[in-house]
Amino acid sequence: MSTNQPPLNLNGHALLPKHPDVMIFVEPDEDPFVTGLHRRCATCDESPRFVLRDGTVHVQEPCAYPMGITTEITLNVPSGKLIVTDDLRDVYDVDFDAGASYNSALGQAQVVEAMAAIGCAFAPVGDSSPNLYRDGANNYVIASPLYDDNDVPHLPEALAEAECLAEISTELWAYSIADFEDWKAKGGTPGSKLLGEYTVADVAPGTYKFTLHVGERGFDKFDFDTTRVFTHIERVAPLPTP
Repeated sequence: MSTNQPPLNLNGHALLPKHPDVMIFVEPDEDPFVTGLHRRCATCDESPRFVLRDGTVHVQEPCAYPMGITTEITLNVPSGKLIVTDDLRDVYDVDFDAGASYNSALGQAQVVEAMAAIGCAFAPVGDSSPNLYRDGANNYVIASPLYDDNDVPHLPEALAEAECLAEISTELWAYSIADFEDWKAKGGTPGSKLLGEYTVADVAPGTYKFTLHVGERGFDKFDFDTTRVFTHIERVAPLPTP
């Protein structure tokens, strides 16, 4: 039996663990057997199957999301008040294990969409402690600024005039945002010990689109050497859509 390590064509996948090697085992009079340490694609959550062609190992099926996943959801805010915190699962909760693994970009996008369907703009942002900023009349971003050696936050020039509306302590490694009155109507209790720290931010009543970037290929939520813009938010309708 002989082994070697040929080039690997990922076919658009982001395989985990991030190990470049695969092995080809060759037995006399048998087809080569290709294997590797990779378990899943970090984006699509599929397990790789390898094939050897022309001296290169290929993942047989292409990744369905070779550029990663940009997730868009909408949130109705008829009250003009947003409750902003890390965890609203006392009111808005879904099964995190209902679809693809939550450790994959696809699994996280599925949870984000499921939470939006019940009235909560939720997103995994790591232990980033981001802020909600107003950037113009009806535009917002959720971002973690770059801090200097004196712990003074700095935003890029494009956000130099942005106003910080809320700081989010990400003990859950996520943010959760909902219409404040909807949250209360569904059982949310201001001051509840389960809730922890939160902010109520005033915005114009309407429907807001959240564009989440954390699932995009190359986005690094743990890159503390730059400002991380997790989400762009814009008011897309003056009143909540049916």
